[in-house]
Amino acid sequence: MNEIVMIGAIFIVMYFFMIKPQAKKQKDLKAFRENMKAGDKIVTIGGIHGKILEINDSTVLVSCEGSSKIRFDKSAIATSSEDKLQTA
Repeated sequence: MNEIVMIGAIFIVMYFFMIKPQAKKQKDLKAFRENMKAGDKIVTIGGIHGKILEINDSTVLVSCEGSSKIRFDKSAIATSSEDKLQTA
């Protein structure tokens, strides 16, 4: 009986310290990607900083330094560069 209670306690602790925070992080990232608009400054998962020029259904056109433009999949956008500056 004690073993079952301990295993249950381990799963509860695992849920609150691992699963729930990860699910919240995924939900916040999805909301961020849905609310992006032209002019936002972003950072990709590869570390490229840029400014959004155009948004399509599944892609984003990003202006990098100079006149270079790169098209990324929306899933490659990690965060807003303003968020990075505030946490630094």
